[in-house]
Amino acid sequence: MFILFKLLGNKRLFILLFSLIIFIGIMGITYLKRENPTWPEKFLNDSVSWVQGLFYKPASSISSFFEDLGKIDELYEENKVLKQTLAFYARDVARLNALEDENKRLKENLAFTERQKSRDNYTYRIARVVADSPDVYNATIKIDLGEKDGIEVDMAVVTVDGLVGRIERVTPFYSHVQLITELNNTSTRYKAIAATVEGKESDSFGTIENYDMSDGLLYMTKIKQSDPIQDGDVVVTSGLGGVFPEGLRIGTVKSSDVGEFGLTRTAKIEPFADFNHLKEVFVVEVPPLEGEE
Repeated sequence: MFILFKLLGNKRLFILLFSLIIFIGIMGITYLKRENPTWPEKFLNDSVSWVQGLFYKPASSISSFFEDLGKIDELYEENKVLKQTLAFYARDVARLNALEDENKRLKENLAFTERQKSRDNYTYRIARVVADSPDVYNATIKIDLGEKDGIEVDMAVVTVDGLVGRIERVTPFYSHVQLITELNNTSTRYKAIAATVEGKESDSFGTIENYDMSDGLLYMTKIKQSDPIQDGDVVVTSGLGGVFPEGLRIGTVKSSDVGEFGLTRTAKIEPFADFNHLKEVFVVEVPPLEGEE
């Protein structure tokens, strides 16, 4: 009793103790499982739940914030892996596209050689272009066939589309090809192309001596006035001149006009071959005539 009176004498301690008893009582009432609680119990239960909700929301937000901070390193590593995967994917797609393009070209090359077997008895040696000259006034490419492969100067070089040039210089393992886009009647390096019209019984004949870079056309000169050459005709090598063998496709006639002094005609020829970004070419080997071996 003495202790109780002493506690009552300390008002602050008494109030704190009383509040604690009330709080414990309220919590007990909150968790009572009764089927029909009284309205004071319902009121106290709802009030306590509301107060708990006020504290739960900010506590939950703070907990989620620190949980998200803990995941930053994990997200960083995951993002890094995804970036690497995307880079590998882009590289693989580019490689796949390159392989598909190469496969398409090789199929076209194979079909070309098969067609030539039924057309002439030339041997077409496929070669890969390993370099080209950046100088527009020195239109040459380098291929991976040379003396060791039996390649010789002045052999004709073609693509599946048409004539592109001739072998100009040979080393043991490589060869330099002079493109027909370098044809220039003022140069000492060019080799004029003796040409005719494919599929006509007439004696169409002319000489391709010049290439105009401004319009991308070859100029065929020394055509007779009586020659029936006309727009759309397919021009091929005639075999004369000892450089380019007979029957190699060059291009189509775009137009023809009266030549110099009005004695001959000149025709503009659009080449079949695409000289940009050459990948593979064929070196044409002509079998020796009887008695020349």
